[in-house]
Amino acid sequence: MLKRNLIANYLGQGWTALMGLAFIPLYIKYLGIEAYGLIGLFAVLQAWLTLLDMGMSPTLNREMARFTAGTHSATSIRDLLRSIELIVLGIAVLLALGIWAASGWLASDWLRAEKLPVDVVAQAFAIMGAVTALRFVEGIYRSAIIGLQRQVLFNVVNSAMATLRGLGAVGILIWVSPTIEAFFLWQGLVSILTLGMLASVTYRTLPDAERGGQFSIPALRGIGKFAGGMMLGTLSGLLISGVDKIVISKYHTLSEVGYYTLATTVVSILGILLGPVNQAVFPRFAELMAKGDKTALIQTFINACQLISVFLGSISLVMIFYSQEIIFAWSKDMHLATATAPITSLLSFAVFISSPGWMLYQVQIAHGKPMIGVNINLIVIAFSFPLYFILVPAYGLRGAAYVLIAAGIIGLVLHVIFTFRIMVQQCLTDWAIKSILQPIMIALVIVASSTFFHVYSESRLSNIIFVLVVALFAVLASLAVAQSLRISVTKNIKSLIRSREA
Repeated sequence: MLKRNLIANYLGQGWTALMGLAFIPLYIKYLGIEAYGLIGLFAVLQAWLTLLDMGMSPTLNREMARFTAGTHSATSIRDLLRSIELIVLGIAVLLALGIWAASGWLASDWLRAEKLPVDVVAQAFAIMGAVTALRFVEGIYRSAIIGLQRQVLFNVVNSAMATLRGLGAVGILIWVSPTIEAFFLWQGLVSILTLGMLASVTYRTLPDAERGGQFSIPALRGIGKFAGGMMLGTLSGLLISGVDKIVISKYHTLSEVGYYTLATTVVSILGILLGPVNQAVFPRFAELMAKGDKTALIQTFINACQLISVFLGSISLVMIFYSQEIIFAWSKDMHLATATAPITSLLSFAVFISSPGWMLYQVQIAHGKPMIGVNINLIVIAFSFPLYFILVPAYGLRGAAYVLIAAGIIGLVLHVIFTFRIMVQQCLTDWAIKSILQPIMIALVIVASSTFFHVYSESRLSNIIFVLVVALFAVLASLAVAQSLRISVTKNIKSLIRSREA
């Protein structure tokens, strides 16, 4: 099941990311860079408002996974789902009303728009609030389906909705109205449809029970401690990763916010390589913990870490060295590529540094110990938060990236110290050398060496072919030294060949 879910996650999230990235040049063309900055702030708003979830979505994910291991009955898991649903729906209504009430102040007193009228920005924020509320409720059903490990079905639905969201937005801008209000209205309509489909899939996946789900205080009490830890983890994580855009929006123009948003969107490609692994292995970790199968847990952990090093590590290095070529090939706009490439390289390096810590965090929360990550994040925040207000005014967009890089280094060191000391001491050497250093170093040698052979060309096609060849060699070389993952991949390929021959 893990292998199937992992493949489905890569295909589904890859397609979803493609739908999100492919049309950005058209959004900028029809809306302008300032309006695209609002789209970036919309993403920030969604991320920050997950705090109102109070840790319920990741907790529901874990409890659904534990349900598959037999720790919940069909009735008790439905009670938990219904209890969380009712709370989240109430919060969503208050959320939409609150953003609508604050829209005028946000448009006039917080943002520094140069071309967009204040009333247009205010209206966009009001619509944003409603869409954010809908996406907020979607998160409950996404977590439930993922926790039930029905990730193939989830990715089919998610990919279909992403296609409708992206293609439909372009159609709206070209044939209906090239305005930011029209863009967000379309996002709202798609979210209504997505919400209905995800809710239907969730309830159809759950087995029949003696009765329907009911609001249950005891069910909520049972998850209270873990959910509280997850909420604090979300808050501390957002303070590390989300403050950059907020500080930038205060000290810089909306156009500069747009460029920074574009850079973060390009770097989000790396999330395609990290997200599917996290999404697939966390329910598996939780299931193995519930069963007490520590041997399988450690092996799954090592394979997942090597997978991240081979793919995310190699591609991160390619983006660090060749961000301008990638952005130009994608956007067809040399000015955009030149303006965005330096910050894109720095943000890619920040992801590269921090990514190994994500798998350590998945182990922590699978063990039911989210406060380890919270404490680590609090230490990182104490160091990095003041730096935003020093480096962003002094160094602009690059200053924010410098803070994220420093935060990533400190966070990774602390995750290694605390996670291996408490839980998985047996595999520290294998993790550090075989799962991280060896795959990363061979990829670095190949990517860095390729710069001596690269001759910049104005041809988008020749540049991207060169970059793709470098990425392929880096991934293959990295895979060759990742022993555990290589054996697993080879075994699966041989099994596939045998099944076809039969």
